[in-house]
Amino acid sequence: MYAHLLEKKLSKFGIYYGWFIAFMTFITTVFSSAVVSIPQVLIIPLTNNFGWSISDISSAIALMLFILASMAPFGGALMLRLGIPKVVSISGFFSITGLITIIFVSEKWHLFFGIGFCLGLSSGILGLGLAATVATRWFHSRRGLVVGILTSGFAAGQLTFVPLIAWLTLMFGWKVAVLPVLFGCFLCSALFFLFGKSWPAELGLPAYGDKQKFQPPKIRENPIVISFKNLFKGIKHPAFWILATTFFICGFTSTGLVSQHFIPFCFDKNIGIVVASSYLAIMGVFNFLGTMGSGWLSDRYDNFTLLAIYYSFRGLSLIYLPYSNFDFYALSLWAIFFGLDFIATVPPTVRLTSKFFGTVSGPVIFGWIFAAHQYGAAFAAYSAGISRDIILSYNPIFIAAGLACFIAMLLILYFKVNQNKLIRSLS
Repeated sequence: MYAHLLEKKLSKFGIYYGWFIAFMTFITTVFSSAVVSIPQVLIIPLTNNFGWSISDISSAIALMLFILASMAPFGGALMLRLGIPKVVSISGFFSITGLITIIFVSEKWHLFFGIGFCLGLSSGILGLGLAATVATRWFHSRRGLVVGILTSGFAAGQLTFVPLIAWLTLMFGWKVAVLPVLFGCFLCSALFFLFGKSWPAELGLPAYGDKQKFQPPKIRENPIVISFKNLFKGIKHPAFWILATTFFICGFTSTGLVSQHFIPFCFDKNIGIVVASSYLAIMGVFNFLGTMGSGWLSDRYDNFTLLAIYYSFRGLSLIYLPYSNFDFYALSLWAIFFGLDFIATVPPTVRLTSKFFGTVSGPVIFGWIFAAHQYGAAFAAYSAGISRDIILSYNPIFIAAGLACFIAMLLILYFKVNQNKLIRSLS
């Protein structure tokens, strides 16, 4: 609505409008992270208040991540068909509905509707696809850095809101704790409605670092058709299978396990939710640094090598955690080490997807790869809760996650060495 006016004002100061789009995307990513982070903080309060089991709540979280994964492939297609501002507004509507449901929760089915369906749907149509789409469309150069900055918004959301939500929950109850995130969802929708644009060409601009204006294709097809067409294109390429498999492991070991179960894991070790969330905040600080650093590195070094290093370090940190003594120094060391690596896998994965599938198809195919990430997260969220209820320990699932990271490392290295032969075999 006011994008043209703002672009003229920014251009007077030599500021490319894509940086403002990236800023709005960063803020939206922060609150999207907060939306997905809320359930992990509420596990203990809800079990204490209603007498529900951990697996009851983790099942709703697993449904959220499953729906998130199922919607992720269509987010990029929706952005092609409807435009970025409309998709952000739709996501905001479902976030607001889900958060209001959480405020008034009294039955288990409220959890499945509010957390599982609404929050899963709102996060799914954005996911990492929003960051990938903005970076791919608006930035020709510094694309890896931009992806790193935008995905670090997930860390910023965790850093800012997880401790805040935990403190508000302890002091005032979970109903009050939800309110800051609810306000943020309104804010993000309003920003994109007033100032959002889908392509640089809509403002008569080329992508940052490019000399020629890219004229976006006119998309009239159904978003579902668009998404599946790109899926069929992707599955013919071995890079899709390698990236999707390793991203499944990434989701299993990060979003599904650590993001959702670290606080109850610490609670089992007699560490309160506010203290446990402070370690997640430490992790968030170094996650922020690690993701931006990964974006910078992915513009300059081999992305396959970076991914192999990231997965190996993550595997070591996950195997170490159950055998630490859970004191301040041990958990701080783990939070720093794991935080640097938590979302560092995203920039090189996005760059490799763009490399193999291009500017238009790349973000849509990345939606399917991100779906694999969230299916892994859903599997971890559910299985970790069931494992904890049955054997009264999280240790086996953390060790299994660490070993899975080493499998991801081996897959990446295998594809790096044999990619030409594998591509020729399917062409």
